[in-house]
Amino acid sequence: MHYLRQASERGRANFGWLDSKHSFSFGRYVDRQHMGFSVLRVINDDTVAPGAGFDTHGHRDMEIISYVLKGSIEHKDSMGNNFVVAEGEVQRMSAGTGITHSEFNHSDSEELHFLQIWIEPNQKGIQPGYEQKKIAQTAALTPFVTPDGKDGSLKVHQDAEMYRLVLAAGETIQLDALTRYGYLHVIEGKASIKEYELGEGDALGIHQQSINLFAGKKGLTALWFDLPEVDKT
Repeated sequence: MHYLRQASERGRANFGWLDSKHSFSFGRYVDRQHMGFSVLRVINDDTVAPGAGFDTHGHRDMEIISYVLKGSIEHKDSMGNNFVVAEGEVQRMSAGTGITHSEFNHSDSEELHFLQIWIEPNQKGIQPGYEQKKIAQTAALTPFVTPDGKDGSLKVHQDAEMYRLVLAAGETIQLDALTRYGYLHVIEGKASIKEYELGEGDALGIHQQSINLFAGKKGLTALWFDLPEVDKT
């Protein structure tokens, strides 16, 4: 199967200080055809005005990942963490039994642009936890989040992996999800996959198959998710 999610068809919420594009149903945007993919529940593409942000709010039983594309996030939470997540860094917060936090644009003059990603955990009621780091690109596919924290990645409480994919112009790669689900989300550049051409914000999901991907003339930066089989019944 192929699951095509085009950027132009995403949900959108614009509050002036926040412009958020929703790949899956979130908040007031509800589309039963787009409720998530495997255990991947949320990808929000958020742009936050200088000095603005999300006031203190709560989460429970969710793995929440933030990847900063431009600017920096000022993060505070009920565990006592108070950090700035800089451009290029990735953050993982396990909400577990319950956590409150706030996120603000750390700059008073520059916009913040980041991806907020939610992954459903494989067990509920865990102890809340927090990690952040900048992970250097060491290969075309570099792990950002994995179940065991391999190769310096952040650890997530789910049989799921998230990679940053970087290809130069014209490069190709085979992405496999032969016994699982796979999901590709384009950040920059273009990707060609058989009958599909994907641009910024576009995504393609696959199940029990592989795809051959070709980077466009300006190269490609994307996220690749290796996701488990799920029983939604």
